[in-house]
Amino acid sequence: MTEIDAVLVLDARAELGEGPVWDERGGALYFVDIMRGRVNRFDPADGSRRVYDIGVAVGALAPTDAGDFVLATADGFARLDPIAGAVRPIAKVEADRPGNRMNDGKCDPAGRFWAGTMALDEHAGAGALYRLDPDGAVHTMLRDVTISNGLDWSGDARTMYYIDSGRRSVDAFDFDAASGSIANRRTLVRVAERDGVPDGMTLDADGCLWVALWGGGAVHRYGPDGALEAIVRLPVQHVTCCAFGGCELRDLYITTAAIKLSDRERAEQPHAGGVFLARPGVRGRPANRFNG
Repeated sequence: MTEIDAVLVLDARAELGEGPVWDERGGALYFVDIMRGRVNRFDPADGSRRVYDIGVAVGALAPTDAGDFVLATADGFARLDPIAGAVRPIAKVEADRPGNRMNDGKCDPAGRFWAGTMALDEHAGAGALYRLDPDGAVHTMLRDVTISNGLDWSGDARTMYYIDSGRRSVDAFDFDAASGSIANRRTLVRVAERDGVPDGMTLDADGCLWVALWGGGAVHRYGPDGALEAIVRLPVQHVTCCAFGGCELRDLYITTAAIKLSDRERAEQPHAGGVFLARPGVRGRPANRFNG
């Protein structure tokens, strides 16, 4: 078993840092602070940060072919102009469910944006997983979701990996890139309670899965067969998501959260909500872009 340390690179002080994505064109890391409704841009070259106020909770973002970003906001999909900071709505989702919000999301290899929902009180089965197509059409892909979280696709685009945190597992689906359909759900990894709750996720160039563990203070690397291969240790409890970036995509950026920590725990974890960096010795893959 390989154990890897992570170091703090940005003391972001996010309440609920999530959804990191590396923008290769701009050489910067973007991530969200969900409940504060903020998108952050971090430039590791000079340490600078720009914060965009979206105005509502924002669960995830992904780059687009046009150079802007598609967002999963509290009530649907939108686009962010990173120069002007303007936000333009695309489509409403679950407008009839004010107790829900959108959570994690990512683009598939064909340029569709997938993101799911959850209840604010984390009520079981209250959420769903949606697919936003380039033409703006929204499709419901899964129902009876508790906390829709990390997702990614295999290098051959034949498998989609998905985490519903309520199930405490990483599941795999057969994926049809042409139609965007999924089928044949099965469990690849079952996360033990002592290890935390599976949250966000990314795949590396070798097809291995890097899974952030909420409450577990770690990121686990699993092989395509589900075997645990490496552990990244962090000095904070709530680890939310990870993404490869930097030179040759060899830097693993990890977002964390301070939300739900007691006053004592916050004092013991002063960098909770920060962005951490690990160098695991493998390469990641460029982020898929929305092509709408």
